Amino acid sequence: MHGRTVPRTTRRRLLKGAIAGGALLATGSLVALVRTRGYAVAADRAAKLTSLKAWQLIVVEHAARRICAPDRPDDPSIPSADEVDVALFFDGYVAAMPALLRRDLLRFVGYLEHLAPLTCGFTSRFTHLAPADQDRVLASVEASWSDLLRGGFEGLKAVVFMGYYRHARTWRIVGYDGPLVGRPQGGWLR
Repeated sequence: MHGRTVPRTTRRRLLKGAIAGGALLATGSLVALVRTRGYAVAADRAAKLTSLKAWQLIVVEHAARRICAPDRPDDPSIPSADEVDVALFFDGYVAAMPALLRRDLLRFVGYLEHLAPLTCGFTSRFTHLAPADQDRVLASVEASWSDLLRGGFEGLKAVVFMGYYRHARTWRIVGYDGPLVGRPQGGWLR
């Protein structure tokens, strides 16, 4: 600082900064408002939600469809993620999580919907992408250089798989015949 003068903060500079900051905040709020609109959830499903907002439920539904996509799509014995209602399971499971963990996982859901597609060159929301493009976004997040993003994906995938494979209709896919406790005489799967 030898021989240099430090610029003074004038009222004008402070006012300009405040106006610019306010404009940035207003723009960000408007973008967030617009980006979380347009999600339609049936009233009976919305009434069952305990921790997710309607838009988050839709994102989880789309992600679950891709994460649990069957290897044999023409096999009618393999239920879809929608048929076993993975998203509502996810909602209930997340509601029971510790608050900080729940916050982080739901932030990841928001990242997946709004920002992750941008990293793959898409300008649309995750839920507006074609299934193949959604797969690309999910693969990108799963292989991310960021431990935090990979961890978010692993958390999402773990809860989605718990929701999917909890249902007896999915057990045959992995060769599981159900729990031994309370087992019917002919087995769970007939």
